[in-house]
Order: sequence, then C-alpha cells, then structure tokens
Amino acid sequence: MMGDRDFQSVVQDAISSIRKEIEIDIDPADLQTVHLHEVVQCLRRSYYDRIDPQEKERRGFSSLLAGLLKKLQQGGEPKEFVIEDIKLHGQADMIVDDSVLVFRGTTEELESPRADDVLYLNACLWIYDKTDGVVVYITCDKREIMFSISRNKKMFEEIIRRVRVLNDLLKEQKTPILEPSVECSECQYYERCFMKRKNAKQLELADMLGLGKKKD
Repeated sequence: MMGDRDFQSVVQDAISSIRKEIEIDIDPADLQTVHLHEVVQCLRRSYYDRIDPQEKERRGFSSLLAGLLKKLQQGGEPKEFVIEDIKLHGQADMIVDDSVLVFRGTTEELESPRADDVLYLNACLWIYDKTDGVVVYITCDKREIMFSISRNKKMFEEIIRRVRVLNDLLKEQKTPILEPSVECSECQYYERCFMKRKNAKQLELADMLGLGKKKD
C-alpha cells in the first residue's frame, strides 16, 4: 500500500487482463468445434470446463510470458483440421520458416518434453502441414529449454480418436472416464473425481496418531 493506492490490486487487475487476452475462447454450445488443448489434456477436465466450469488455478509468470508470444508478428494464425463433421481447432505459438514452435512455462528442470506438449506440437505439425517443430519451456528465472520433434502419424491418429470421443460424450452428456496423472492434484476438479482434499488429510493424520473415531 503506497499512499491511498492499493498497487497490489492494480497489478492483479493487469495480470487478469493479460490472461483474458491469451486464453482461448471456447463456445461450450458448439460441440462440433473441438480445441486442440481440450484433447491433449484429461478429457474429463475438458468436459467439466464445458458443462460445469470452475475457475482454474492461477498460472505463473512464465506461462503468461509464453502465452503472450502468440501475439508477436510471427505468431501462428489459428487453423482448423476437419474430421468428418468435426473441426479440430489448433494454434501454434510461432511459425518460423518451416518449423512450428510452442512455448510452455515450467517450474522445474526437464530432461524430456511433457507428453501433452508433444501431442499438442505433433498435432500442430499436421494441422499446419509442417514436418518439424520445437517445444520451448520457459523457466521461472527466464531460461529456455528446447526439444525438437518430427511429426508422427500414430500420435496424430490418437488425437483424432480423442476428438471423436470428447465430441460423443459431450453430445450424450456422459462424463469421461478417469485419466489419473500427476496433474490431478493441481486440477480444480480434483474433488469431483476423488475425495475432498481437506477431509482426506485430516483423516490420514487422525489415523496416524490413533485418534480415529472409536466405536461404542
């Protein structure tokens, strides 16, 4: 607080404005348009995002920076890949010469790219009809870690399968099966899939201390 001005709220408002600029606008009623990020992540999460959305966890600065790179002159224009009557909507962060680049934030050192990022980049290579791409991770201290991949047909066929599955489940209003991963603990829908976080911790601690409820 400086004087009568709350600069923390000013900064938070500015960051919120940036997020609105870089977030993908999805029409939940348009079931025939599926966005690429929806099918590389957990399908149940994507389903809830459309049917009964809940606010996501706030992203770090490195993720915001990666999203802003889409706004540069070399940013890739959104494109669609038609799968029968479904449109797969994807967007590369950058296209340089004949290579596709996507940028991601990371809080840890990576020895290999994350699986969902490989699927996303590979799908972009097919959508934009390119053969090579690079996923660039931006660390909290502003360093870059880069991984190159060449497009793979089998991986793209898996994306097409997941597009059809999500489209069918949205039409039928059926919740997708669980896809447990390390990302579940950070998901805003964790308690819809598993037990309540707080109660589970309390129960575990009580059991460890022998304080669980005793039967009469």
